[in-house]
Amino acid sequence: MVTHILAIDQGTTSSRAIVFRADISIAAIAQREFPQQFPASGWVEHEPEDIWNSTVATCRQAMEKAGVTPKDIAAIGITNQRETTVVWDRTNGKAVHRAIVWQDRRTADICARLKAGGHEPAISAKTGLIIDPYFSGTKVAWILDSVPGARARALRGELLFGTVDSYLLWRLTGGKVHATDATNASRTLLFNIHTGQWDDELLDVLQVPRAMLPEVKDSSAHFGDSAPELFGAPIPIRGIAGDQQAAMVGQACFTPGMIKSTYGTGCFALLNTGATPVVSNNKLLTTIAYQLNGERTYALEGSIFVAGSAVQWLRDGLGVIKNASETGALAEQSDPAQSVYLVPAFVGMGAPYWNPNVRGALFGLTRNTGAAELAHAALESVCYQTFDLWDAMRADWSGAGAAHTVLRVDGGMTASSWTMQRLADLLDAPVDRPVIQETTALGAAYLAGLSAGVYPEPSRFADNWQLDRRFKPAMSVVTRTRKLKGWAAAVRGVLASGEAETTPSASAGPDDIPDQVG
Repeated sequence: MVTHILAIDQGTTSSRAIVFRADISIAAIAQREFPQQFPASGWVEHEPEDIWNSTVATCRQAMEKAGVTPKDIAAIGITNQRETTVVWDRTNGKAVHRAIVWQDRRTADICARLKAGGHEPAISAKTGLIIDPYFSGTKVAWILDSVPGARARALRGELLFGTVDSYLLWRLTGGKVHATDATNASRTLLFNIHTGQWDDELLDVLQVPRAMLPEVKDSSAHFGDSAPELFGAPIPIRGIAGDQQAAMVGQACFTPGMIKSTYGTGCFALLNTGATPVVSNNKLLTTIAYQLNGERTYALEGSIFVAGSAVQWLRDGLGVIKNASETGALAEQSDPAQSVYLVPAFVGMGAPYWNPNVRGALFGLTRNTGAAELAHAALESVCYQTFDLWDAMRADWSGAGAAHTVLRVDGGMTASSWTMQRLADLLDAPVDRPVIQETTALGAAYLAGLSAGVYPEPSRFADNWQLDRRFKPAMSVVTRTRKLKGWAAAVRGVLASGEAETTPSASAGPDDIPDQVG
């Protein structure tokens, strides 16, 4: 009986492959970093060949470490950095330009023109997104207009567009399959999340030829088979989801009202809203959480650009710590009489503010402020930002169980119990940390295993989710209220700052850009 699943987790700074067993335990992990390219201020690119080569290498390494061959693997699942854009030749697979990474801000002017033209209301209504360089559509348009001859070739049907999942699928199948799943399609500005189709009006506004676009399928489906020469024999590819949606699946957030939050260099929180796409009044995104059996499940999403990178700043920028693991213990030693707030708007502020022009600030400094207080402020800033998302989500969605929501967390920062306890305190809600932290890869594995018959339906899979620790709120109402008021005042100060840059694409350099998965 074939009981292993190979999960590809293709991220912004590295590619990883994980072999899961039928009981969702991990048999082996392989990881390989690849170079980041910064050709201009605010521009971020990847060589598509680096993405491809690192993916294949880690798959082979993980299979070797697990002691499995293709005959032992029921399926491959893919999860990927979202919004990163690749355009390649339909015949030979050669990219016409480096991949433009989700963090890239070069299309700010295109976005400004679209907004000035009055297109944002219609685009938001159809896609659930805002007009921002973050998403794929303007990146495709930029490539077509900037690479000599690219638009003419695209109109002749010679070029293909895809997010990283689609590009990997095309390469894995030897150029036989050009497809994606609904979650990745929903991040392009080209996909109508209500009809589940590429939208001709959106394609016309962004001037992207329909012939370039991949077929959109369920997140759990047979996408094709890997070319036999890659791993020694064909392996079915049966699951695809963008990384944040895959983490939601891996956290078994299948019930409306469940929220997961992933803490890496940045943070992304998703709230399952079920079959209903909820329109946010608080600048959250409406997106597809997953699509199974042709039925779409939706989510509200909030993005925090700086989470773990605030700790990296303490280490690499200020030199006040040597290792990120020091921050929790250091924060515990901080002076309780000081109220230091860090608003880490190093690259602007994400949801629910969506202001790319502001920059970070520290408030409440005294002569006694030292490393412990800075560590405290950095870790707390992640909790405050999560509260802002949490508060916006609860305002937008009042479905059954909304008042009793538990936050499921994953990602590197969740190893800090101090931070997770403070998160529970400020949210005034339980925070659950799972046993399996590789939730993004697990989500991709589950989607593939569901299609292959290795893993059960969502309700039974949810029964297998295991809790490592539940953090319960213990902060007094008076303290919590005082601290949240202080944070709100600090944010207002940053937003009102006259120091804000006016052109985000010209102000953000390579060192300013977060490097977590999109």
